[in-house]
Amino acid sequence: MDATTAINDYLKLGLRFDRIEEGYVDSFTGDPTLRAQVADEPAPDPAALAREARRLLTELPHVEGLEAERRDYLSAHLIALECAGRKFAGEEVGFVDEVRAYFDVDIAKGDTDRYRDAHRKLDEAIGGTGPLADRMQAHRTSEEIPPARLEECIHAFSSALRDRVRAQFPLPERETINYEVVTDKPWSGFNYYEGDYRSTVAVNADLKQQMSNLPRLVAHESYPGHHTEHCRKEAGLVARDGQVEQTIFLVNTPQCLMAEGLADLALHAAVGPDWGSWATEIYADLGLRFDGARAEAISEASAALADVRQDAALMLHDEHRDVDEVVAFLQRWLLTSEERARQSIRFLASPLWRAYTSTYVEGYRLLRGWLDARPEDEPLAVRFGRLLDEPLIPSSLRAA
Repeated sequence: MDATTAINDYLKLGLRFDRIEEGYVDSFTGDPTLRAQVADEPAPDPAALAREARRLLTELPHVEGLEAERRDYLSAHLIALECAGRKFAGEEVGFVDEVRAYFDVDIAKGDTDRYRDAHRKLDEAIGGTGPLADRMQAHRTSEEIPPARLEECIHAFSSALRDRVRAQFPLPERETINYEVVTDKPWSGFNYYEGDYRSTVAVNADLKQQMSNLPRLVAHESYPGHHTEHCRKEAGLVARDGQVEQTIFLVNTPQCLMAEGLADLALHAAVGPDWGSWATEIYADLGLRFDGARAEAISEASAALADVRQDAALMLHDEHRDVDEVVAFLQRWLLTSEERARQSIRFLASPLWRAYTSTYVEGYRLLRGWLDARPEDEPLAVRFGRLLDEPLIPSSLRAA
């Protein structure tokens, strides 16, 4: 089999999953005739899709014209699709095994002693008296962006980040983002990449966006996060190098873990540890007061609680705990309201998204470690640029 045939088979396989679960294809910017061909086929059988993934995986070592890096990339994604096919066919797959197959990582429960230490640091950063959860809630409420100002704030941070990012990571002149404020979604923000260097970014107003989180969210979805990565890979890997497999972005595959880890590090890469003072100036231009130094301290302390959501997923799907028990766990350690905890459960319980929380937890951990392990003479922007430009997978970072 030649490379063109193998990659077309891979693309069609991925497109067929979207007919089983709409949304499985996060974006497809490839040949529209392939999508039309798949749309005209009989309804796919999940077990047959799993068999097709195994066939392609078996034949991949013998495909002519593929360098090792592309073989490794395709292999990791075919393993994910094979597992997804078995899951959709009704086969029981353990949650830890599911996450391993989808995202090329192993997961385990976090350390509650670490969470207690994070609470001690949060207690110092927030100050005041009374139960920490109440003070945290009061702090979050004080940081809520007035709904009428949300879109204005989004555009201000997008513009500021775009100027910084384009200076470090050049983008096509015609790249553009359309922002929409939406409701009734299980996520905080979402990037819909449309191809030809265009994205629509949706921000969920139901979650009452907070001032300290908005810069991170815009960086995550836009500059230099998802939108920037899509644009750079379309211009480089696809248009320049002909790596057509990069025209499809599939949920529950290793590329998601890489993308979410990259996006969660986007503000760190673009602005650095002093992001609070930078954000304070932008909010001041909008007539809004923001304590950047305090936000930095709270954010740093809260980072140690990242594993809590993955713990909750393991409790639900591996330990089969009662939903109310998991809600209480989230409330206790994330110092959050029952309403917000149940919003998290909605995401964790979704058939499509139930494993996805691991992309944030393990993606950030793996990619941050890889960035921090760079040689002393290698700038952060150079190594972060590799994440934007190369078809890396988790195992390749671990090997490095």
